[in-house]
Amino acid sequence: MKLNLDKLRNTLRNTLISVWEYVIPIWKISGLFKTIKSEKDLENFIQERSAHVTQTTLYGYLKTRIGVKYIAMMEDERFLESINIAKWNIYTVALADCAFYVFSYLISEKNLKENNCKKIVLNILESEKKNGLSDEIYNNSKTNFLNRFEKVDFNKYYLEDPFKESGEALYYWSPIADELKTLDKKIVLNSISLKWGLMKDEFKKRTKDLNFN
Repeated sequence: MKLNLDKLRNTLRNTLISVWEYVIPIWKISGLFKTIKSEKDLENFIQERSAHVTQTTLYGYLKTRIGVKYIAMMEDERFLESINIAKWNIYTVALADCAFYVFSYLISEKNLKENNCKKIVLNILESEKKNGLSDEIYNNSKTNFLNRFEKVDFNKYYLEDPFKESGEALYYWSPIADELKTLDKKIVLNSISLKWGLMKDEFKKRTKDLNFN
């Protein structure tokens, strides 16, 4: 989930491509997962889809709200830093939401017996350090995940508004003035809900032949 700010700024200055397409092009991930057959496949799916939902919703919201000033704002170092902070904070919550949903669904619908949710999320968080995840956000995210993990009922989590936390994180961390965010709250939450809905449909399709009996 690495974000090269210099490359991003130069790209935006010279082209009109959408920022989220630059960071993770849709075509690059659309064919990654034909089926999910292994724990590593599952880890990759959770990591890629969490990053994709984070980036498309965050950058899409920023571009919509800022409008014609969007490219100019990418010259502002402080704004770029605020985007980077927001990105990581939203992503780590999205990662937990996605993992809880995936394992809850597999446990309840596919009779999965071995719950490796904690192992997978901690592996992903550790791997993201090389991509720029700061020690502070890493430590906070790890603590928050472990606290949530202890409270999750995996038998029904996937049925109970499983992506609420990442929606709230997107709303909270997006670097937009509070008075404007208040006006946008419903739209922001709907946008991430729709993205997660697509992920859920895809995951069910990729795992339709899985059964752990």
